[in-house]
This record gives sequence, structure tokens and C-alpha cells, in this order.
Amino acid sequence: MSLFKENEFESINKAFNNTFKTNKLSLGLIIPLESYEVGAHPSMSEQIELIKLAQDLGFKAVWLRDIPFEVPSFGDVGQMYDPFAYLGYLSAKTSNIALGVGSIILPLRHPAHVAKAAASIDELSDGRLLLGVASGDRPEEYPALNKDFVNRGEKFRHSFEYISQVWEEYPMFDNEFGSPYGGIDMLPKPTAKKVPMLITGASQQAPSWLASNGDGWITYPRNPQLQGKLISQWREGAKNSGSYNRPVSQSLYIDLDEDFALSPQSIHLGYRLRSEHLLAHLKQLESVGVNHVALNLRFNRQDIRKTLELLAKKILPEFS
Repeated sequence: MSLFKENEFESINKAFNNTFKTNKLSLGLIIPLESYEVGAHPSMSEQIELIKLAQDLGFKAVWLRDIPFEVPSFGDVGQMYDPFAYLGYLSAKTSNIALGVGSIILPLRHPAHVAKAAASIDELSDGRLLLGVASGDRPEEYPALNKDFVNRGEKFRHSFEYISQVWEEYPMFDNEFGSPYGGIDMLPKPTAKKVPMLITGASQQAPSWLASNGDGWITYPRNPQLQGKLISQWREGAKNSGSYNRPVSQSLYIDLDEDFALSPQSIHLGYRLRSEHLLAHLKQLESVGVNHVALNLRFNRQDIRKTLELLAKKILPEFS
């Protein structure tokens, strides 16, 4: 019996249910909420004030990244803090905004530690965790942790399977990362039956595996027509596998400038543009099946607080 329903996602935790609705788009933000150049370190100043402002304005989620080392060729260190440590801090400083990580690099961590940390954050935040997971794309990090970059796809898959099972009560399974037999259990448990795990990209997996696993898909910005085609193929795979319909999320860098007189101008993975152009682009993404867009303000040249308020005035009402 297929679990796929065109107009319904699986009900999981508070974050998942509030952030993702079928045939609708919601907006989130990627931390840090500040501008900084390629290769530079963010100051991380006033982040709690800005995140609280984002929550009050109606953004659905804030997102962290898992970047254990500064890799100069990558040019970004994200929020710098360990994502689980910072998620714990944010869970105490916020009340209803979803807390997402996009994405934990599973081959670089033991899955028991990921499962324990994720369930702890989910419990402490009252079900507000969205757990993005990925196989990783920075090869420099792997030798630093004595890990093999080449076989990261296999490690990702086995880690994902371990985490999915260890959240069950007194689980008994055999996995390359361990076999928790002997009447032991992992606590705490997630607030729902699991923490929603959203797979980033393909994570080195076959389409058939992706169609049957994961609670959502985190993908990259693309031309809306191509994005729509890929989303349709991905959802068709889920339908054929008998799985639930699943949400799609993507990031988008923006430099929002109401004085920008030209048509939208491409920047790294996004655009420099006016609010009306951004609204039109987001509406197009919504029409092709994107359910959530996490805006990245790293290259935004205007005051961040004013940009958040402008987004809340001109954009958020269209996606409430």
C-alpha cells in the first residue's frame, strides 16, 4: 500500500509540520545573519537579537551548517560554532522558529553521536529540529579525521540507516558502525517517532535509494524550469517506491536592494535584485514544487535588520 498522497506530507515533529506544506512555499534564513566577504570570518555579533527578530517577523526556520574546518578553497566557515552546540544554545533563546541544520556530514561523525545530539536538541526545543544530512563535498576534511573520501557514499548510507533504527525503543540491528544488542536503549527519544532527516543533493546514492529514504530533499538553486523537472522526477520516484510525499527545500543568496534599477543580476547561487523581482522568483519556485527557501544574506549590502523588515513587509505576507 502506497503512503504517497499528493496533497499531504507525513506528520512528524513541530518544525516539520509548521515549515512544510504541500503546494506552498515558506521562507527561512541561513545563519549567520550578516554580510561578510569570501574568505572572511563572520563576526557573529547581534545574532540572537536578529534571530529573535526573524522569529517575530514570521520566518519559519533558521539554518546552520556543519563546517568542522576552515578550508580556504571553500571560502566559508558558516557560523563557526559546532552546529549541535549552537542549536542547543538557540533552543534556549527562541520559542517557535524551526531550527535546521543543512547539513550534518554523516561520514565524519559516528551515527550514535548524531542520533543522541539530534534527539536531545529536538527534546530541548520542543520538536523544533530539522536535521539535514549529507555525504560531504570538501575532501580536505576527510584525512584530518582519518576518513576515506572515496567511500563516503557507503558510509553515509550506513550511518543514515543506523540513526533511523537507533531512535526505536531497545533497537536490535547489525550495522558497520555498531550492533546495539543486549537490552540497551538510547535516550532521550525524539518528540515524535523520529527527527525528520532531509537528504542534501544525492549524497552519493542511487536514485532508487533516495526515492525510498529521507523525509525531505535539500537541493541547490537552479533555473526554475530545471528545478521543477528534477522535483517532479524525485517525487515520482517516491510515489513509485510507495513512500510518503516529501517536501523540497533550497537555499538562495540574495542582495536585496530597492535602489537597484536594473533587472536581477546574478551573484553566487542567487541574485542582486529588488523585492518585486524576488517575489516573482519565489512565486515561480513555489509553482514548480519548492516548499521552503532558506535565504542567505552573506552578500547583502544593505543593513541586515532593515532587510529582514523589508522582507517581512514585501515578501512574507505572500507565503504565510
